[in-house]
Amino acid sequence: MKFALCNEMFETRPLAEVCSVARRLGYHGLELAPFTLAPSVMDIASWQRRETRRIITDHGLEVVGLHWLFARPTAGKNLPPLHMTTEDSAVWRRTRDYLAALLDLCHELGGKVLVLGSPKQRDVAAPQTKEGAWQRAVELLRAVLDQAGRLGLTIAFEPLAPTETNFINTVAEGMQMVREIGHPNFKIHLDVKAMSSEPTPVPAVIRAVQAADIGHFHVNDPNLYGPGMGEVDYAPIAAAVRDVGYDKWLSVEVFKYDPDPETIARKSIEYLHRFFT
Repeated sequence: MKFALCNEMFETRPLAEVCSVARRLGYHGLELAPFTLAPSVMDIASWQRRETRRIITDHGLEVVGLHWLFARPTAGKNLPPLHMTTEDSAVWRRTRDYLAALLDLCHELGGKVLVLGSPKQRDVAAPQTKEGAWQRAVELLRAVLDQAGRLGLTIAFEPLAPTETNFINTVAEGMQMVREIGHPNFKIHLDVKAMSSEPTPVPAVIRAVQAADIGHFHVNDPNLYGPGMGEVDYAPIAAAVRDVGYDKWLSVEVFKYDPDPETIARKSIEYLHRFFT
């Protein structure tokens, strides 16, 4: 099992400094939010992509991949935000093309997985129906998955709590989409905070899927801090992870950054070592 940090928790701190902290604390990789590199993926020049990858690898770390894919992108002057289930064909096409550009970015950075969460950019908005939104999402993903396959990338769909989105709130729903699309480069993403919102206990949610279907895994707590910093007990979660045979990345993703990112990163990895090493 390898441990990674999501870089947005360090906000505006230089990438080299973030890498130094991660390496010193024992992390193996960084997971990148594209908006930390530029407002839009289209604004990330080739030299910046090469330099980002060089800085990370020179610190002995791997680029895990990307997440927060549609968060804060510059849609363009006077253009509506990106949205993957919209009935607006122009917005839908721009969202499809933006996801294709993110695949290219991930490949150039040396990453392997893109976590597709972006709750507000997938919400079902009236008069759209959930069935219609589902079909739009399926069509969008099918349009880019062969590209993902050529680049050796996985798109991992992240079910999220009803407080965040009204579209795909459980791992079971997410697995329905994984099975319907049936592409080897499309998998489910598991997130402890999100799974904690389900009526089924988190270990049972994990045991309901197979390792081959898991594209990536975020570790955190519903209180928005890191693992071990809230009420979630990771002992049964770790047992379930071992039972299904998942042995890839565990990425620390948090949403509250106090008292400071380094303290959160340190406490998180110390806690994870208790159960996963």
